This record gives sequence, C-alpha cells and structure tokens, in this order.
Amino acid sequence: MAGVWVFKDGVARLVQPQKEPGRRTVLVYSPTYEVITSQEMLEEKLNILGWVRYPLNDPDFIQFHQSASSVLLISVPRDFAKIRSMHMYDIAVKTRYVFLVRDA
Repeated sequence: MAGVWVFKDGVARLVQPQKEPGRRTVLVYSPTYEVITSQEMLEEKLNILGWVRYPLNDPDFIQFHQSASSVLLISVPRDFAKIRSMHMYDIAVKTRYVFLVRDA
C-alpha cells in the first residue's frame, strides 16, 4: 500500500500520492519491455500466450479467453484510447509476470 498515514484528531487515514499532471499509466510487455500502444499489438501478445478472442456481440468491448480449459476472461474496450488502469491491471494479474503496469 503506497501512501502516507496521517493522524489527525485521533483518526488515522491513508493519503495516497497524487499523480503528476500529464503522467499516464502504460501496459508493458515484460519479455521485450515494449509499451503496448494498440489493440492489434495487445491481441498479438495475448495470442502468443494462448489467449484467443471470445465471441462477444458487444460493440464496445472485446473479450479474450485462454484456449486451454480456463474460466478466466480479459475484457478491454474496442477503442484502445479508452483502456484505463483497471483494464491494464486485469491483464497483468491474469498473465502474471508477462505484462506489467507502469507510470510513463
């Protein structure tokens, strides 16, 4: 847990560090340290790991599942510009040690 604990009037609370303006979060493919910049690039890297596109009739999202017998799904917006840190962390957790989330 990053941050600083502040005690005031007998109450403790965790103050999170503020991001600097203009800083953004990026998804990094750790074997080559490439920053993922497009939906095509993400899909290519996931395919290498055995993730395939899951048939979904949603115009806003794409889902991937592992071709092996797994119940894990990764959901990301079709428009790569709409990918947020929660989507990146979802990818990083489900592909442990392959994708990393970093501040740019």
